[in-house]
Formats: sequence, structure tokens, C-alpha cells
Amino acid sequence: MADTPRVPVLTQIRTMAWNFWIANLIEAGERLAFFGVRAVVGLYIYGETSVLHLSMTQKGNIFAIWALIQCLVPMVSGGYTDAYGYRKSMYVAFLINIVGYCTMANAHGFWTMLLAACLVGFGTAIFKPPVQGSVAKSLNEGNSSLGFGIFYLLVNVGGLLAPMAASFLRGDPEHNPTWSYVFYGAAAVTAFNFIPAALLFREPPPNLAARAKKPLQVFKETMLTLWRDQPMLRFLLVVSGFWVMFMQLWDLLPNFLDEWVDTRDVGTFVASTADSLGFSAKAWLMADGGLKPEMLINIDSAAIVLLVLPLSWFFGRFKMMTSLVLGMVIATVGFTCSGLSTAGAWAALMIFVFALGEIICSPKFSEYIGMSAPPDKKAIYMGYSNIPFAVGWAAGNWASGPLYDLFSSRSALATRWLAGQGVKLTEGADPMEAMVAKLGGSATTHDATKILWDAYHPWVIWVFLGAVGALSVAGMVWTYRRAQVSKRASEG
Repeated sequence: MADTPRVPVLTQIRTMAWNFWIANLIEAGERLAFFGVRAVVGLYIYGETSVLHLSMTQKGNIFAIWALIQCLVPMVSGGYTDAYGYRKSMYVAFLINIVGYCTMANAHGFWTMLLAACLVGFGTAIFKPPVQGSVAKSLNEGNSSLGFGIFYLLVNVGGLLAPMAASFLRGDPEHNPTWSYVFYGAAAVTAFNFIPAALLFREPPPNLAARAKKPLQVFKETMLTLWRDQPMLRFLLVVSGFWVMFMQLWDLLPNFLDEWVDTRDVGTFVASTADSLGFSAKAWLMADGGLKPEMLINIDSAAIVLLVLPLSWFFGRFKMMTSLVLGMVIATVGFTCSGLSTAGAWAALMIFVFALGEIICSPKFSEYIGMSAPPDKKAIYMGYSNIPFAVGWAAGNWASGPLYDLFSSRSALATRWLAGQGVKLTEGADPMEAMVAKLGGSATTHDATKILWDAYHPWVIWVFLGAVGALSVAGMVWTYRRAQVSKRASEG
């Protein structure tokens, strides 16, 4: 059932203001830098070919603190954006992110990596409200569905190109690693964003009442505004469970793919396709011919770029909550199933299913928050939209790190298998190499991985996380229906 009559697409596009397009351009650049780093930083931190060689629990702690900073700070920084200016907020964000990316390039352990992650999280947090607020201010009820779809499309253009660039820049992780190129490249892209921000972006009319307030007063009123909007607060808290699951596609799945999934089938397909088109895909492949994890995850961004506009147009006819729930259910199925097989083709298919759900629900989530916000509080409310990401992203990493070390770490499970065979590892020995040697003959790492998969079921972690997402979706539906009943009762 439609919310509003369908408006022709060209008419909707013509009514989108100048700042809508400039904000999209700036956001695409920022996402190019951010997703390039995010696509590979987990592999930089953890794994047999990583640089820092930290545990998955340490990685989870870094990502969780990063999440809290990046997602909670916009609740406050959105108020300062409305009070002191959108362009100034962007400048500050760019500078902090540049320092953060350069620090990542020179990280040498847990604490320096944590510092770098905190800087990037803080800069990104300051950046989000002015850009998202500009988009919300530039749209109306007649074009908001298509507008947020376009915003999501252009964001994911950066998200699509970033892992491809990062995969090339990090080189061969075993023989010729060039990790620093990824981080310095992100810093350079971020610096370029000063140009459109300074020359093309039009500062929205100032909120003079907010500008006259002192910083602590801005903070207090930002928090009180959310507290007074109890339906919005409940909605944000309940839906946080979905993001516990959702964010692990990028934070946990690359490491899982790296250790457990045989992507040689997908790698062969990509290589042959590239050859037929006249270019080489070697930079996207691992030494055994498998597709690099960041490139497999990139199916998500590719699907979004191809399908977000037609699907946003189609689902613009339906109630926002209907589309939101449907998208969440599809994403939950794709996410849970993505880790249930060692076949690369299966993982690729399920990542595509997840992307379909994301295309339907994520723009609708932003649209729901943006259209629910009062006209003079768009940036503040778009800052509030980060609460589910903060709770879910942080909780997901704090939970998934120890869970992975317990249930899914290939090295830990290989060590357990060897102990069962009476083999005691010497200090510094590689458990997988020792297991392959124990198997003897023509055994390979892939053979050893399959034995561990069948014996210890490392896929169980995806069932745990998927269940959290499913329960959150059910809770969100219940909360929404309860709010609607209360609203009808108060009106009647």
C-alpha cells in the first residue's frame, strides 16, 4: 500500500537542491578513503599474513572502541554542526582523519593501532552530521525515497572502488606486502575533499538561536531532545541488535573467508572474465589463485551500485516500515548463510543476498530518521541515527572477538587437533604447517582446513550472530506496532 502518489523520477531529481549533489560528492570521497581502509585493516591486524599479529579478541577491542567513538560522537557533534557551521565541521573532520590514516600506516602494536582507530573514528563522527544533515535538508516527502537511494548509491561507488584499490595497494601479503600504501592513499583522498567542501558546498542558513548557545548548553539540549522523543529512543535501542549482526559482515567475515573459505572457484571465474575483457585480475588474487577476501566482500557494494536506484524507486511505493522489515529479514538470511560453507561460490551468493536486504533496509532507515526529524534539527537527528551502529558495532566486536578465538580460530583449532594426535607444538611453530606435515603425503592447507571444518564446526559463530539479528527485527516490529496503537489511542 503506497504512502504517497508516485512522482515521476525526473521530477523528483529536478527538485533536489544543489547541496544534495555536492554532499554526495564529498561523501563518496570520504567513503572511498574509509572503505579502502576498512576492507583490509582486519587482515592487517589479525591472520597468518598480517602485520601486527594481534589476536581476534584484541582486534575486536580495537574495532569496538572505534565503533563507540565513531557512532556516539555524532549525537553531540550534530548539535555543534547546527550551531557553528557545516563547512567548519567538515574541515575539522578531514584534518583528524588524515592524521589517523597516517598513524595507521605506522602502527606497530595494539596501542598505536588503537590510537589510529580512535582518530579515524573521531574524524568520521564529526564528518557524518554535516553531510547527512545536508542531504536531509535538501529533500522532501516527495523525493526522499529516491534521494536517499541516490545517496546510498553514490556512497557505495566509493565503497565499490575502495576495496579494489586497497587490494591492489596492499600487494602480495606473503611475498611483497605494501600495506602503508593503503593508509597513505586514504589520507590523500581525504585531503582532496577540501576542494569541493571549500569551493562548491553552500553553507546552509545558520541556526542563530543554536549559535548563540554555549557549547555545554548545546550538548545538554542535544541529549534532552532525544530523551524527550521516547518513541524514537526506543526504536533506536531495539534495532541496535540488528547492527550487532550487520556490521560483522565487514569486521569478521573477511577474516573468516581468509581462514576457512576456499575461494579458488570464484578466483578462477574472475581471472577468466578479466582475461576475456583484456586486463589482468592478478592483484585481486591470492597466491593459490583464490579471490582476496576484500574482493569477495565487495560483491555487496557492486550489487548496491547496480540495484539501489531501481529497488529504491520500487520500494518508494510502500510504507517505510514495511520495506525496513523486509530488508532486515533478507539481510539476516544472507548474513547467517554466508558462513555456513567452505565454498567460495556459496559465500559469494549469500553476500549478494545480504546486499539485497541492505539495499532495501539501509536507505529506509536513514529516510525514516531524516523524515521524522523536525525541520530545524535534521543534523541532530541524523546524529541520533548512529546510536544503533554504536551499540551494535561495539557489542558485535566485543562478542565476536572472543567467540571467534573460542569457536573459529583456525590456528587454535589446528592446535587442538594436533594435541588430540599427540603432537605438541614447539614455541613459534605454525599450527597449520604442523598439521599439514602430520597429514603427510600430498596434503595441503585446504585439506587440513576441511578436516578442521568437519571436526569443530567453526561456522557456528554465524548462527549465534544471525540469531541476535533475527530477535532484534522481531523486537523492532513489536515496538513499532505498540507505538502505533498508542498513537491511535491518543488521537481517538
